[in-house]
Amino acid sequence: MAGMRVVTWNLWWRFGPWQERRKAILAVLRELRPDVVGLQEVWADGGENLAEWLAGELGLHWTWAPSPAPGTWQRRLDEPLAATVQIGNAVLSRWPVTDHDVLPLPAPPGLDDGRLALYARLAAPGHEVPFFTVHLTSALHASGVRCRQVTALAGFVARHREGTAFPPVVTGDFNAWPDSDEIRLFGGYRTAPAVPGQVFYDAWEYADPAAPSATWDRANPYVARGGAPSVRVDYVHVAPPGTDRLGRVLGVRRAGDGPVDGVWPSDHAAVVADLAD
Repeated sequence: MAGMRVVTWNLWWRFGPWQERRKAILAVLRELRPDVVGLQEVWADGGENLAEWLAGELGLHWTWAPSPAPGTWQRRLDEPLAATVQIGNAVLSRWPVTDHDVLPLPAPPGLDDGRLALYARLAAPGHEVPFFTVHLTSALHASGVRCRQVTALAGFVARHREGTAFPPVVTGDFNAWPDSDEIRLFGGYRTAPAVPGQVFYDAWEYADPAAPSATWDRANPYVARGGAPSVRVDYVHVAPPGTDRLGRVLGVRRAGDGPVDGVWPSDHAAVVADLAD
């Protein structure tokens, strides 16, 4: 292997001009040529699945996990058959997916809209890769809920990380500021880790300090209509490098942070990280 390109991206489900947006999403991913992609807010409807379509167009393997409780999301759609549309997480991979598992994330009544973490073990040449993608609760006041969710996530990672020298890679929309309790807790090197001895680097700490970092960006018209400030809420987390510096972050940047033929692909920008392998 000559380097592994990782992308994480929240695809904004079936909101906005979704039929046009999926073409823009594909164009961005085709240009990036990723080895593995963690996706959140992926839709499926009947026999059609956005992750499957993207994987087919890009020549990638794929797996996905639908939300066990999509009703809250479906009620927000202005579609006659919204009750048939599923939402979930997905992984696209250049290499076969040899194992996968799903973790429903804990949340109290009123905030439980079926969010989850998806694990996929990837049969990359030389080293299997334990890869995860997650979508945490979005309510601004729910930092405590997200702390419980990242604690569960850390345990989930710990259960699936063994048997390979490649460090686990955890991607996703954490809906949390970089200095928040939940990000510090998951990282485990600015406070006690959620799982003793298990820590993760935020890949963005290797970015050019002058590079734009917000993945929820008011420059995006889908974001500008709301009142929230621009902030980075999407992450690629990597455990410390393994044998022969496997998994070391070589570079990181945003992508999908502008229109494609006049169409913004999503309300989130993607994060792209290149890892040593």
